[in-house]
Amino acid sequence: MLPAAAVFHFPWEVNCGAVQEGESVRTFGRLVSYQPEESRATLSAQHASKEHNVVIHTLFVEPFNPIIGAQYLVLGETENAEGVGVMVHARVLNCVDGVNIALLQKAINEQRSFFREREGGGRQHW
Repeated sequence: MLPAAAVFHFPWEVNCGAVQEGESVRTFGRLVSYQPEESRATLSAQHASKEHNVVIHTLFVEPFNPIIGAQYLVLGETENAEGVGVMVHARVLNCVDGVNIALLQKAINEQRSFFREREGGGRQHW
């Protein structure tokens, strides 16, 4: 059986409790560290003058050739890991260096508005 479709979440939402354990998520960030012996990477993103980190379990996407400082998109399931907090078990981890992050954030917000409008029945056009 396939996992549920993943919704885009900002990195600051992943760690603040907006995502349920086991939920499929898509998020992004700059790769700031990689520990191959632990199959663990950390992505970071800045929001409201604060740095937000997301821990990624990379076992399912190895061998992984990390580029420290590059932007990555990750698709996977969340888990509450002891001592770490929320960890994303990556099914897909793509380097997307060069992507306009501000434009990506705007697109995510537009997509959310579209889904909210669609779920709410949308506007009636008479």
